[in-house]
Amino acid sequence: MSNTLLNIKGISSAAINAQIKNNDALDLSIIHLTEGTTTAGVFTQNVFCAAPVLVAKNHLQYSPLALLINSGNANAGTGTQGMQNTVTTCKILANELGIKLEQVLPFSTGVIGQQLDVSKFEASVPLATAQLSADNLGMVAKGILTTDLVEKTHSKTFEVNGKVVSITGIAKGSGMIRPDMATMLSFIFTDIGATQAQLQECLSKAVNQSFNRITVDGDTSTNDACTLSATAKSGVELADCAAEFQKVLNEVAQSLAHQIIKDGEGATKFVEVCVKGGESNDDCLEVAYTVAHSPLVKTALFASDANWGRILAAVGRANINNLSIEDINISLNSVSIVKAGEPDESYTEAAGSAEMAKEDITITINIGQSNLVESVWTTDFSYDYVKINAEYRT
Repeated sequence: MSNTLLNIKGISSAAINAQIKNNDALDLSIIHLTEGTTTAGVFTQNVFCAAPVLVAKNHLQYSPLALLINSGNANAGTGTQGMQNTVTTCKILANELGIKLEQVLPFSTGVIGQQLDVSKFEASVPLATAQLSADNLGMVAKGILTTDLVEKTHSKTFEVNGKVVSITGIAKGSGMIRPDMATMLSFIFTDIGATQAQLQECLSKAVNQSFNRITVDGDTSTNDACTLSATAKSGVELADCAAEFQKVLNEVAQSLAHQIIKDGEGATKFVEVCVKGGESNDDCLEVAYTVAHSPLVKTALFASDANWGRILAAVGRANINNLSIEDINISLNSVSIVKAGEPDESYTEAAGSAEMAKEDITITINIGQSNLVESVWTTDFSYDYVKINAEYRT
C-alpha cells in the first residue's frame, strides 16, 4: 500500500494529457530539478534498449535539471528516427525551461516499435511547464502508468542532528517485469546533499536488493530505468549519515518493488521465493528465479493448487553445480513439504492447499548448509495476465 507522498524541496513537477495514449489519461510528465541537484541512474541491460535510454545515459554526465517522461509509447525499436525524436523532445523542454538540451533526461514507456509523435510534445510541453508545482508528484505517479492499476509511491524521513532528510519515490511497472538493473521506470528524490558518485553507489546497492529481485514474467523491458536525484536542500550531507541514508533508501526502493509485484498484470498472489544454503549467492538466486519463472508453478499458485511437485521439478532443473537431493528442504509458509529430499511425513494435502490459498505466500527452499540467503519476489499467472497481454495494443 502506498503511503503519504512527501514533497521534496527543490523538486517541481507536472503531468498532463498529451493524447499520447489512446485514452484521456495523463501521459506526459515533467520534473524540474533545482540548480545544484545531483542525479544518478541505472538502466536496462536489454540489447534493444530504447532511444530515450541511450540519450538519458549520455545526458546523465551533464548535471541534469529536468526529467521528461511519456507513457503510451516506448520509443523502442524505432531506429535512427527514434533517436532524433528523443533529442527533439529534449530540446523542446530545454527551451521552455531555459536549460541545455543535455540537461534533460528522457524516459518513455508503452508500446514498442512505434514512432513518437513529436507534434504532441510541441503542443503539450509548454502547457505542462506552466503547471509546474511542488505538489504535483502524485499526478506524475499517475502519468507514468501503462497497464498498472494503481500508482506506486513511498516516502520516508530520518533525522540527522535535528535536521530532517526526506526520500520520496514513485514507480511504474506491471508486466514485462524482470529488471536487469532497475525497474520499469522509477524516480526517487531526496533533499540530502551528495556527489553523483556517492548517489550512484547508494542507488546501485538499493536497486540490487529491490528492483533486481522482482519478476512477474521474466521479460526484461527495453525501457527500464531508475534515477535518484538529490537537491541538497535539507542541509545534511550524505557523508555524515551514509549508513542511515542507505538503510532508508533501501526501504523506499523495496517498497516500490513490492508494489510493482502486487500490481503485476492479473496478479492475485504476492509470492516470495527464499532460497538458503547455496554455495554462492548466485546459486541461491538461480534456484529462486527458476522457481519464480516456472509457468507451471505460477499457474498452480493461481489455482491455489498445492502441486508441490512443480516446485521440486523447478529446483531440480536449476542451472547450478553440486545440488544434492538429500540437502533439499521445501516449505510453503510454515508448512514443511519436502525434508531431506523426501516428502515430509507430517505433510497433508489440506495443509498445503490452505497455504496456497493465501494472498501472501513464502516458498522457502534450503539447498545446502551455508548461511547464504537470497529472496526473489514474484506473482502467480492468472487468466487475466494472458488477456491483458494478448490485447495490449488494442
